[in-house]
Amino acid sequence: MAISDSDISSALSAYIERYPDEAALLTEPLLLLSQGRDFASRRTFPMHVTAGALLVRSDGCGDAEILLVEHRAYGITLQPGGHLEPTDTTLIGAAVRELTEETGVDPDTVFPASQTPVYIEYGQVPARPTKDEPDHYHLDIGYAFTTAHAEVGRIQESEVHGAAWYPLAVAERLVGHRIARAVNAPA
Repeated sequence: MAISDSDISSALSAYIERYPDEAALLTEPLLLLSQGRDFASRRTFPMHVTAGALLVRSDGCGDAEILLVEHRAYGITLQPGGHLEPTDTTLIGAAVRELTEETGVDPDTVFPASQTPVYIEYGQVPARPTKDEPDHYHLDIGYAFTTAHAEVGRIQESEVHGAAWYPLAVAERLVGHRIARAVNAPA
């Protein structure tokens, strides 16, 4: 069964329960979700949901690396992620799909660090006339994953310029505070 607005609301509620200091930042998407408009579809405006993945690889000595991509459309380095597909049945599954599509990482080497998102961001996206999309908002729901030995494989060149492992400190400068949550995600 496809991801429903109820599934999205449940993930948002679990996230706010874990990170109550962010509730005020998510007031608008909560209000929109209460209207029930199939926010899993990228054709739903003014908002739809995307899923992201923060993959952490430990070197065994206590140092962590984070897998990031060079996003083609946005021109910045960030975590793998993207729009939900009609075939996605869970948000965490959509995050794994996006991770493996964009980076070529073998999904059998990736394990969820938590079933609760480690970040949810509500951000404006500029219009993309080539995709017939007006200005709108993404509600990006991100999950943390761990791996012992995943390697970058064949990248999705239509979406990203490259994918690479970054030391934690560098990844935090590029992506922000949500990186630390991925490394320290409660089970």
